Amino acid sequence: MAQATHAFPAINTHPRKEQKMNHFERIYRDWHEHAKNRDTARLIALYADDATLESPLVPVILNRASGVLRGKAEILAFLEEGTRRRPNELVRWHREDGRFLASGDTLVWEYPRTTPAGEQIDILELMQLSDGLIAQHRIYWGWFGTQMLIANAAKQAV
Repeated sequence: MAQATHAFPAINTHPRKEQKMNHFERIYRDWHEHAKNRDTARLIALYADDATLESPLVPVILNRASGVLRGKAEILAFLEEGTRRRPNELVRWHREDGRFLASGDTLVWEYPRTTPAGEQIDILELMQLSDGLIAQHRIYWGWFGTQMLIANAAKQAV
């Protein structure tokens, strides 16, 4: 007698883990697309109401001493002004599709300095998610991007 075989769909025994991974993938995809397309309304919707954002660009864009922003209103002001002043030649938005790290509540990806089209500002995005939204966002610049910030600050000081 032949034995019947049945293909059963995989059962996720850890639905919370799958849901969290979906949040990681969604933020990874949507943040990049909204930032690239200068869609600050959709970008700010990815942040929790009490989110924080830290970037060395904050003092340059908002003319303030601290690089830390708290709450959606401060973050939105930075995103809008940064988007308005963003030099397109420095931002190619190149990253390796699907290459991100996710662990616990933390999501990390890189915009590498070297791209197929030349150099771009080298940035590491580090985000902590809570309930599917960005709760903390820290942006780290590599040496190439930092040198551009320094050169820009020197021009403005003259």
